[in-house]
Amino acid sequence: MSSKADYYEVLGVPKDAEEKAIKSAYRKLAMKHHPDRNQGDEAAEAKFKEAAEAYEVLGDKQKRAQYDRFGHQAFAGGGGGGGGQGFSSMEDIFSAFGDIFGGGGGGGGGFGDMFGGGRGRQRGPARGRDLRVSLELTLEEIDEGVERHIEMNRNEQCKACDGSGGKDGSKPVTCTGCGGRGQVMRRQGFFSMASPCPDCSGSGEVQKNPCTDCRGNGLRAKKSDVQIDIPAGVEDGMRLRVTGEGEAGAKGAVRGDLYVDIHEKEHKIFQRSGPDVITEVPFSFGQLTLGTKVEIPTLRGRGEMTIPKGTQTGKVFRLRGQGLPHVQSSGRGDQLVRVYVDIPTKLTPRQEELLDEFENIETEKGGEKSFFERLVDKFS
Repeated sequence: MSSKADYYEVLGVPKDAEEKAIKSAYRKLAMKHHPDRNQGDEAAEAKFKEAAEAYEVLGDKQKRAQYDRFGHQAFAGGGGGGGGQGFSSMEDIFSAFGDIFGGGGGGGGGFGDMFGGGRGRQRGPARGRDLRVSLELTLEEIDEGVERHIEMNRNEQCKACDGSGGKDGSKPVTCTGCGGRGQVMRRQGFFSMASPCPDCSGSGEVQKNPCTDCRGNGLRAKKSDVQIDIPAGVEDGMRLRVTGEGEAGAKGAVRGDLYVDIHEKEHKIFQRSGPDVITEVPFSFGQLTLGTKVEIPTLRGRGEMTIPKGTQTGKVFRLRGQGLPHVQSSGRGDQLVRVYVDIPTKLTPRQEELLDEFENIETEKGGEKSFFERLVDKFS
């Protein structure tokens, strides 16, 4: 018996599904699990290939009829497709996507254009490289939002040649490495991927008389100061994109982006839970027993809090609006205050005397019951 999953189950459609529904289901799965969106995720790659194989059969009327009658045995020995063709490379898969998205085999808005690997992609200078930095922020900075300036080395347009890459205004010639296409194919396991030509950086042209300052690529490393505006309420692990603050593109191409990874410093008082902050506050036995009114620390100074009589250790109180801002909406979280008894380790003789007296009174209230019996009553 075949161990392959049912193709209809793979695409999540019923066996009487129309061609349009099958195509739509495949499109959603392919977009979700595409390798360009899930780099390094082997599970996503496997699901992508599985969905492609299922669509190759169910998207073809003749193969679907064979599959409906004989199941996977209809193609035994011939791979996923009825004639043993299969999707042998990303080129084949992009071709299928072109049909689905209306892009065909050309360069006009098909799936390949979306991910930079489609056939017929227009050549041109390579977009600037994206950059990535990490910022460590305190809770107070996250609460208010902060402006940071960071210094980094990145490629900028060469001033000597105005980014053209040519010396004294010399003109470029067709790149022999890619034949002017701007792309070369590279094989990566199951896939064949198109990537920018390393000789011309994707432009399809090279300089015969290159600029001596930038060696013909039109870019030079330069130290730059970049301002980053961090919105209030960001969370640890969040990644922000600063558009156009990556490296300059080759020969006038668009700049890359700067990605900022947020890391939150550990706080001495507060812990974070989404937009809420949590703190634990110690109280004496007398304060929790008799009740009290106190000031406690908040992210923005001090807050007043009332402890009612008979408050049990571990009780959590909520201070509305004393948490962190919601990063994508208005309003704030709350501050959660957990109270506990701070047991003194050094007592005066008078304190010991009073506590003994208190314990004796408690024992009298319990009658002749032992400590164990009173404990059982407490939890029953």
